[in-house]
Amino acid sequence: MTSDAPHAPAVIDTTRPSVARVYDCFLGGKDNYEVDRQVFEQVDAVAPQMKLLARAGRNWLVRVTRFLAGSAGLDQFLDLGAGLPAAENTHQAAQRMNPDARVVYVDNDPVVAAHGRALLEENDNTRLVNADLTRPDEIFTDPEIIRHLDLSRPLALIHSSTVHHISDGENPAEMMRRYVELLPSGSYLVLSHFADPQDGGEGSALARCVEDIFANGAMGSGYFRTREQIEGYFGGLQLVEPGLVPLNQWWPDGPLLSHTTADQVALGGVARKP
Repeated sequence: MTSDAPHAPAVIDTTRPSVARVYDCFLGGKDNYEVDRQVFEQVDAVAPQMKLLARAGRNWLVRVTRFLAGSAGLDQFLDLGAGLPAAENTHQAAQRMNPDARVVYVDNDPVVAAHGRALLEENDNTRLVNADLTRPDEIFTDPEIIRHLDLSRPLALIHSSTVHHISDGENPAEMMRRYVELLPSGSYLVLSHFADPQDGGEGSALARCVEDIFANGAMGSGYFRTREQIEGYFGGLQLVEPGLVPLNQWWPDGPLLSHTTADQVALGGVARKP
């Protein structure tokens, strides 16, 4: 991964938790600080299932990317809120299917920028861009992004575990409506989101518990929305089978041998723009 912009010194605030670094804790990584580990430990103490959910989300994204780079024939990927590098990243999954696939990661966390560049700087078809994913028009006119992706051709727009960190006051529905509007015909939207089953069962209790920890702690955001709200983010696009489903049910690699409460509290889907 490389960047054409000058590398300004990263300013890292170690007094506030970062979404990317907290996820790194859930995945067992080491690129985090004490403030991030405190959030992780708060959640893990009452909802250890969330570690399973974080891994399920990563595995889901890999399966989705393989499908898009393989069967769907896409060669462009715009991964928003990419987070810290993991064992299998979008560019690796895509380029195993198509070595010419081009991937642009977008994030505004300085730790993500530092680690991403260090780990991926030798990959000519992969870039990291520092930008705000909540501003669709700025993303689609960013000079670095349009230098490496042809935004007039079909691409995969990835919102994996991003929208559930955007508050209702920031109007995520309008943000996603604009993203869908900007996508060229033939593109795919990839989206996963915390979900509240609203059935009065263990899944709903887990959703409310974790949302409360996020809301009242240093993290500040993490919203478990309804199926209807999440479906609305796809803006009338054509969902690929099996539709909007728990992450481990989206074309799993094999039979589902176990089920946990965490399986109920996140949904993922892939949809095509005609």
